[in-house]
Amino acid sequence: MTADVRVDYQTHPSQYRHWKLSFEGPVATLAADFDENAGLRPGYKLKLNSYDLGVDIELNDAIQRIRFEHPEVRTVVLTSAREKVFCSGANIFMLGVSSHAWKVNFCKFTNETRNGFEDSSAHSGLKFLAAVNGACAGGGYELALACDEILLVDDRSSAVSLPEVPLLGVLPGTGGLTRVTDKRRVRHDLADIFCTTTEGIRGQKAKDWRLVDDIAKPAQFAARVQERARELAALSDRPADAKGVALTPLDRRIEADALHYTHVSVEIDRARRVATFTVRAPQGPQPTDIAGIEAAGAAWYPLAMARELEDAILSMRTNELDIGTWLIRTQGDASAVLASDATLLAHQGHWLVRETLGLMRRTFSRVDVSSRSLFALIDEGSCFAGSLLELALACDRSYHLALPDDEARAPKIAVGELNFGHFPMATGQSRLQRRFYGEAPALDAVRARAGQPLDADAAFALGLVTSNPDDIDWADETRIAIEERVSMSPDALTGMEANLRFNGPENMFTRVFGRLTAWQNWIFQRPNAVGDKGALKVYGKGDRAQFDWNRV
Repeated sequence: MTADVRVDYQTHPSQYRHWKLSFEGPVATLAADFDENAGLRPGYKLKLNSYDLGVDIELNDAIQRIRFEHPEVRTVVLTSAREKVFCSGANIFMLGVSSHAWKVNFCKFTNETRNGFEDSSAHSGLKFLAAVNGACAGGGYELALACDEILLVDDRSSAVSLPEVPLLGVLPGTGGLTRVTDKRRVRHDLADIFCTTTEGIRGQKAKDWRLVDDIAKPAQFAARVQERARELAALSDRPADAKGVALTPLDRRIEADALHYTHVSVEIDRARRVATFTVRAPQGPQPTDIAGIEAAGAAWYPLAMARELEDAILSMRTNELDIGTWLIRTQGDASAVLASDATLLAHQGHWLVRETLGLMRRTFSRVDVSSRSLFALIDEGSCFAGSLLELALACDRSYHLALPDDEARAPKIAVGELNFGHFPMATGQSRLQRRFYGEAPALDAVRARAGQPLDADAAFALGLVTSNPDDIDWADETRIAIEERVSMSPDALTGMEANLRFNGPENMFTRVFGRLTAWQNWIFQRPNAVGDKGALKVYGKGDRAQFDWNRV
């Protein structure tokens, strides 16, 4: 299975095939009822509430709409509309017929969606409760693990399990192992038993082992779910009487070699295997008060730009696998960007501004974990300032054009207050902290110049850019750097870039992505998993997997 048919990450509740979304006061319920005949690709059926990328695209959309369109919602309950089954995890037959690249992108997106639950809980007051009302296996349990709490029905049959190792010869792909230890603090010997037991753990033992937070008998389960959902809602500060913002369809035009949005564009050069992302500054008068922001709605620049950039990143990741180098450019008035940032800072306590900052934070993080080489090109007309400077700071390298004899035309960058911690990476550090290893002298020097336009020489002196060629050398230096990068092994580059980008402290999120990249990707390519007699290939056929018993 390859990306020969374009995957669209945009959808709407009216188009959902897999989730039922309902609202009751401060509680939203997402009920899993996956249409087994509505897989994203042919070759498998989504039986027993097993999921594929299409299911998670809907889930991501639903959570985004709850964040923005329903500010009154304080708790999201994830449950199942099916009898005796909550979610059986990623569809095994989908994995069996998918290319390695498809599996990796699928796992990455599901990671980001689940990480988004925890991000919203920590920063936006949106709480998540998994109401596990049936069998909960593999990725289904990983979905529950991403929630703040897990309530399991105690009906003598419903169990939670991570059976990938004994059944499939692979690892839980969306953070299961990591959340069991880092988040739920399951004792490591009990976790060892749990992760090698196909039938799972149920009832009181699941609670005793910390695999779930509470259990309830079937007759009391629904009432207990609602009671706990409202208790969690009481902990939230999301507004009860605010009017939501409708996430209207993106203004997007897709061409054979380009993506065009209002504030973002992507141009693909297939011969060079390079894509150029251009993010434009706001144009025209922008709202500076809450009334104006609410009136602008989904067209408000920071919200619209973040939605467009997110869609472009996801589309390029999935649909353009051989475009391995992304050039990041900006265009427009840097002062307009800084003015927009000032509005974000002035009203950061308002629910809509807070949610917009959250979307920007998560979108910039998608840049960090994209398996692409990232070069920022800071040339004439650029506006890498404040929030848009994050894009350059996320890149592997940045090239800043020097025009020492033409002050007016010389491109400038500007550091803003938002660069000092408002958009942390998965490590919890700002990209400036990552860049300078948290060293105070370098960070203090940058902060002393915050708000000031910095030309190439000044930016280079502060360590904010990689190179500062003048107009004589610019074309050759950038061309050679790009050509050299494109000629290198993508496998080696992906590993190198991930190591260098995440040089800060480790936490649960970095371990989830690190283990996904290093361990799961390797295991997914081993014959024990995907060979003709590998566990993933023979599953459901009645044959036993044949393993190479060498430990490597």
